Amino acid sequence: MKYTEEHEWLREEDGVIVVGITEHAAEQLGDVVFVELPEAGTSVSKDDEVVVIESVKAASDILAPIDGEITEVNEALVDNPSLVNDDPLGEAWFFKMTAADSSQMDEMMDEAAYKAFVG
Repeated sequence: MKYTEEHEWLREEDGVIVVGITEHAAEQLGDVVFVELPEAGTSVSKDDEVVVIESVKAASDILAPIDGEITEVNEALVDNPSLVNDDPLGEAWFFKMTAADSSQMDEMMDEAAYKAFVG
């Protein structure tokens, strides 16, 4: 897995990049009550706002971590946004995408670097 400074994680599965938020981010948000996802087929550029997430504490945007195309979204989050709190690294992924340039992931943190980052 790779991690961004915006507390997102990326995992490559058979050439598809799965994107979610870290446990740290989920804890900081508190109880998630609403998730608005992008549409599959949407082309995105790195740092585009693609997901809106609202919790009892705050509203936040999830940014596209790399350039590419959204290929699938996790509809389960729309019906059950609390999944983000229950399983942020598993069932609560936000979207899957194909990368326009997968080398963008080379600049991201590995798990050890991310743990040091959140310290």
